[in-house]
Amino acid sequence: MTSLKPYLIRSLYDWIIDNQLTPHLLVDATNPNAILPLQFAEDGKIVLNIRPQAVHGLDLGNELIEFHTRFSGVSMHVVTPTSAVLAIYAKENGRGMVFDPENDDDDGSTPAPESKQPARPTLRVVK
Repeated sequence: MTSLKPYLIRSLYDWIIDNQLTPHLLVDATNPNAILPLQFAEDGKIVLNIRPQAVHGLDLGNELIEFHTRFSGVSMHVVTPTSAVLAIYAKENGRGMVFDPENDDDDGSTPAPESKQPARPTLRVVK
């Protein structure tokens, strides 16, 4: 089964754009497969403005997110795996979604919770 995460990213991106807000991605800058301007990262994370006016050739794919943009006037091709995306949100109001990096698996399946079977209900006669 494919991961749900890229579909959620695309749908939230569309919702943010439809509401004339600015979509931002919070990305794990320590991901070895990401091509990011690390000089703008803080605490191993980087915020990327992905509004249509700020990027060119945005591709919100299932495996990778890619686009061209400028950082301090220098053109750059940014690539990040969807697994490195920690959140997508609107800059103006903070609404969006935060993803749990520890539950990011390749097939998108959710592990079964480890819990005991619920006890069978019992009835008592109350007089």
